[in-house]
Amino acid sequence: MKCPFCGHDEDRVIDSRPAEDGAAIRRRRECIKCASRFTTYEKIETLPLLVVKKDGAREPFDPDKILSGLLKACEKRPVSNDQLREVLGYVEGQIQGTVNREISSREIGELVMSKLKEIDEVSYVRFASVYRQFKDVNSFLEELNEMLSKSEVHDEKGTGG
Repeated sequence: MKCPFCGHDEDRVIDSRPAEDGAAIRRRRECIKCASRFTTYEKIETLPLLVVKKDGAREPFDPDKILSGLLKACEKRPVSNDQLREVLGYVEGQIQGTVNREISSREIGELVMSKLKEIDEVSYVRFASVYRQFKDVNSFLEELNEMLSKSEVHDEKGTGG
C-alpha cells in the first residue's frame, strides 16, 4: 500500500478491526519511511449479477422486476405475499448461488415458473403466457394440455396407493 503522504510502498499494520457490520476490515497503517499513519479499508470484491436478455443486452439483476411480474400473474388469486416472497427468495437463492455472474432471462423465467406452478396453476399459466409469449391459441393450449396430462398422472399415482 502506498503512503498517501510520501508515496513509499512499505508500511506496517498497527491495528485491524471489522467495519461496516463485518463487510470490511479497517486497518490503521504506519509508513516505514515517514512514520505517517493512515487508514485503509479492505472489502470483498463483488461483481454485479447481470441478466442477459433475449436480444443479447445485459442489465443488472433487479428482483423488483420479478416481483412485478408475479404480482400481475397472481392478481385476484389466492396467493399470499408470503408465497410471493417464497418464490422470489427461491429464485434469488438459485441465481446468487451460482459462480457465473451472468444469467439469461430465460433461466430466471423458468425458475419462477417452476416455483409458481407448485403454488397456483392459474397464476403459473398467466405468468407463462406473458413470459413464453405464446404465438397463438394452439401453443397456449399445448402448454395447458401438458399441464393437464402431468396433473392426471400425478392424480393416478396419488389414488392408486
